[in-house]
Amino acid sequence: MATKYLDLTFTESVRRAQTAYYGMAGNITGAPEKDPLGEAEAEFIANRDSFYLGSISESGWPYIQHRGGAKGFLRVVDETTLAFADYKGNRQLLTTGNVSVNDRVALFLMDYQNRARLKILGHARIEDVRERPELIERFSDATMRTSVERLVVIDVVSFDWNCPKYITARYSVNEVEELASSLRSRIAELEAALRAVKS
Repeated sequence: MATKYLDLTFTESVRRAQTAYYGMAGNITGAPEKDPLGEAEAEFIANRDSFYLGSISESGWPYIQHRGGAKGFLRVVDETTLAFADYKGNRQLLTTGNVSVNDRVALFLMDYQNRARLKILGHARIEDVRERPELIERFSDATMRTSVERLVVIDVVSFDWNCPKYITARYSVNEVEELASSLRSRIAELEAALRAVKS
């Protein structure tokens, strides 16, 4: 567990709640300025095809959006920087607007199959690809380049892994197909063997 994450999230109100329910509160000392992403985090991020992104509006309301793409569309630029291409969509631009007045964001990355989740806190900024077109090729899939409107860059402050206890295992269509392909092959072999015995 990264120390800075707990330092940021164990606010006084959280500590009061911990004391009320458990008789004591977490005391975090010596937290670094940032907790850099390690190899395990980078590998986990590279294998995700979606994540949830939370931002805060100027009226104080949180907003959470789903972001999806090909595996690895959320790029690990370095141990404290993430980036992803943001494509043309419903034209609401809620996250883009929110980040312009409050750059704090939270990312929630899920691996349902393996019952794992990674939470990331950071500061986001928007790079307009009309002003920086060189970013399109670097951070987007070749088939989607004409749809890129902006790049979202996240300066990672810290991260936290959650325990798998209450994560329900779920599988995508591709994951089910991959798991079922060996069963289909074995069934075909057995059916062929059965036909050979009968003939």
